[in-house]
Amino acid sequence: MNTIHRLVTAVSLASLVPFAHGGEVEVLHWWTSGGEKRAADTLQRLVEEQGHTWKDFAVAGGGGEAAMTVLKTRAVSGNAPAAAQIKGPDIQEWGELGLLTDLNDVAEEAKWDELLPKQVSAAMKYDGDYVAVPVNVHRVNWLWINPDVFEKAGAKPPQSLDEFFTAADKLKAAGFMPLAHGGQPWQDGTVFEDLALAILGPEDFRKAFVDLDRDVLTGEKMVEAFAALKKLRGYVDNNAAGRDWNSATAMVMNGKAGMQIMGDWAKSEWSAANKIAGDDYQCLPFPGTQGSFAYNIDSLAMFKLSKDEDRQAQKDLARTVLEPEFQQFFNQNKGSIPVRLDQDMTEFDVCAQQSMEDFKSAAQGAGLVPSLAHGMAASSYVQGAVFDVVTNFFNDPSADPKKAAQQLAAAIQAVQ
Repeated sequence: MNTIHRLVTAVSLASLVPFAHGGEVEVLHWWTSGGEKRAADTLQRLVEEQGHTWKDFAVAGGGGEAAMTVLKTRAVSGNAPAAAQIKGPDIQEWGELGLLTDLNDVAEEAKWDELLPKQVSAAMKYDGDYVAVPVNVHRVNWLWINPDVFEKAGAKPPQSLDEFFTAADKLKAAGFMPLAHGGQPWQDGTVFEDLALAILGPEDFRKAFVDLDRDVLTGEKMVEAFAALKKLRGYVDNNAAGRDWNSATAMVMNGKAGMQIMGDWAKSEWSAANKIAGDDYQCLPFPGTQGSFAYNIDSLAMFKLSKDEDRQAQKDLARTVLEPEFQQFFNQNKGSIPVRLDQDMTEFDVCAQQSMEDFKSAAQGAGLVPSLAHGMAASSYVQGAVFDVVTNFFNDPSADPKKAAQQLAAAIQAVQ
């Protein structure tokens, strides 16, 4: 009997306890692509096996902007869901509004403080109380390549930015699309963030996007990052505007394109197509960011509920999320890695194993940085300001990198 089946059997038996009244959990999320949906469906099944009702509230949109718009509307009208996919500094903003409930009893019983890296647990707390449960850790600074396409083009997997552009030239000369990209603000932001991390390094990256240091935001390295983004734009096709990230992944998968810059949720698409990591596709830390780990943590924040049975369902949901069995199944389907430091990684693929190794290593030094493009480094207002500047620059062939760095600092200052 495998681990996931054992867990389902155990909670099935638990749901047979007489006189137990199940509650309802409405869960707002944006896990809607193939691999993501399969992962979310499993959590739904595990919650329902405990005698509760799961009300699925999926809002499509890779970066979650649409979901947050819906959530704000619901919360303002006093009708927030039981749980919502919220992350990073946004958790603090919702906590300040007094809408989140604490999960301290669940966390204490399951020893969350011991299981989670301190950077993760700190992000899940508001005013010292756990108000959210982390589901996974995504690495944002990945480069995905199709080795068959590289071989046909005579290109080699890049280890530096110079090698990245050399490989792109070879792919282009061989008739392949060098870089599959979706022209959406959050995807433009993801690419820019990886370039910035490569050029600035983790310390200056944090100064720029966590501390919002104007000197770093307007400095020579930031100008260089914009110049690299401008150069990179030349390797993206003209039909990129509006393309979803998983459509870009498919272009690499089917051999039309050689590379994609995307977080490890891209791996869920390869997994759903039964492709093998290290064989059918390769994952590399984005060139120049080796030793750094830009993280994006999916988490479910819990809102205050009035009914006892619904609160119990909410607690059972939070507890189930961090069980080793669910952590394994969810992350194998999502492409991410577990948040538990004690997780057995032997059944994970080579990309996940490398990711966990790099995550633990970066967490011990200075290499662990919160992703700006994915809502971990700064407020949604700052993120939106950066997206505006980056996307406008990316789509303007005449844009000046030095001017863009000045605009970046000004846009951030305007929303603080």
